[in-house]
Amino acid sequence: MSLPSSTAVRPQRVGVHRIDCRGPGDLSGVQALIDAGTLVPADIVAVMGKTEGNGCVNDHTREYASMAWSHLLAPHLGCTPAEAAQRVALVMSGGTEGVLSPHFTVFTRRWLEADAPARHGAPRLVIGTAHTRDFAPTEIGRMAQIEATAQAVREAMAQAGIQRVQDVHFVQVKCPLLTSTKVQKALAEQQEPATRDTYESMGYSRGASALGVALALEEVPAAKVGDAAVLRDWSLYSGRASASAGIELDHNVVIVLGEAPGAASPYRIAHTVMRDAVDAASVRTLLRECFAIDPDREGHDSDEALSGRLVNLLAKAESSPDGLVRGQRHTMLNDSDINATRHARAVVGGVLASIAGHTALYVSGGAEHQGPAGGGPVAAILHVEDAV
Repeated sequence: MSLPSSTAVRPQRVGVHRIDCRGPGDLSGVQALIDAGTLVPADIVAVMGKTEGNGCVNDHTREYASMAWSHLLAPHLGCTPAEAAQRVALVMSGGTEGVLSPHFTVFTRRWLEADAPARHGAPRLVIGTAHTRDFAPTEIGRMAQIEATAQAVREAMAQAGIQRVQDVHFVQVKCPLLTSTKVQKALAEQQEPATRDTYESMGYSRGASALGVALALEEVPAAKVGDAAVLRDWSLYSGRASASAGIELDHNVVIVLGEAPGAASPYRIAHTVMRDAVDAASVRTLLRECFAIDPDREGHDSDEALSGRLVNLLAKAESSPDGLVRGQRHTMLNDSDINATRHARAVVGGVLASIAGHTALYVSGGAEHQGPAGGGPVAAILHVEDAV
């Protein structure tokens, strides 16, 4: 699919900052960048955070972080905290198991004049954001959520000036889940939700959101997408979707990251698909083929290239549903003490950290319809190419 030329927008310059934090409400590092003039609040368009909660239904670190950001941004934007949350796409993902470090990845954007000369001959990083409407409890995990997500992805693509679906490299979605209150509300109205299990609802919401991304990016046949496909037809998936469910919202927030010609951004982005949780080879190949960085080469030059130019790895983590990893049994699905998604984040986080050389990585658990069946998560790379 190509968007009509009438949807073209002014070129943009995107900035990216990865900022460590001492807790979900700690924005001292952000404030320091603001005070130094390095980060301009009015330019912030999206924030993707990793917080140290459990990543499950009762993980309120996501809401805490979102509220902290809303209250920080509101006075700078001249609006209420609620309005700030609508103007800036805030996506908080809970769970920093293993070596993963809590942090925020902040995206800024400045629009350039339409006739401004391009800084680069090749495409560069662009970003677009969109929000869906609020969903009724019975719409979560069903076609209504799929279609609304697909439309939001298209809107974000148009905002970013991305003309071709193949130029989209990563779509981050923050989606709602079913609480017991929402379930009871639906049942009182004699309506049956997709599931009555609140934890299971996270998977339904992530799965429907991912299928919405796949639909918008033409990764799946539209005729096969419907209520019956969610969490059932594992042949349908997106290779670029990352959906994270949370209690802190009732609609979907969509962030589209891709490349477009004419952008003045000093960053590039590319993506690959990990075939399972220990597939480091695909990420190493991505770095070599797309950015000419060889993480296998020993020596100072290789280390410096990674630490100085690799801003973040954005990935999905999933425990293989057949209970096997490359033919050998894993026990993640049978652990009654620690949820399988928490195991998966720890595994993928360790694998990616061994490549990146740092641990502030965006690894999100629960990869329903996000990568091939068998637990292959989506992986994307945000890469500093030069200083402009």
